[in-house]
Amino acid sequence: MFIQLDFESEIPIYEQLKDEIIIGIAKQQLLPGERLPSVRALASDIGINLHTVNKAYQQLKQEGFLLIHRQRGVVIHPDGAPKADEHYQKKLHTTLRPMIAESMCRDMSKADYLLLVESIYNELQHGGDSNE
Repeated sequence: MFIQLDFESEIPIYEQLKDEIIIGIAKQQLLPGERLPSVRALASDIGINLHTVNKAYQQLKQEGFLLIHRQRGVVIHPDGAPKADEHYQKKLHTTLRPMIAESMCRDMSKADYLLLVESIYNELQHGGDSNE
């Protein structure tokens, strides 16, 4: 599993880790039922505190992306990611609204914004690298 973290970012490490795992699931690099490294192993591999990994794993469990078993360890939820229900759509609206507003303040056109969103969607759908 390849994880890129930016230790200089304003985004907390646990959130970056969560995002990287979700991106891996979206790109189908992490498949339903696949085992992830233990908290200790992943923390050691990427050089971060084990509590940071544990926080990311616990939040992904609460959001329905992971299952955590005493014997089997951490696995991608066998049923796949939770579906986009009304609650998720409200959360998405709340998250996107200020981002769209900022892009408008920065004179980004609606067409350019939608093109960027479509580009990112396609990268994830086809397994491309978003940093290309």
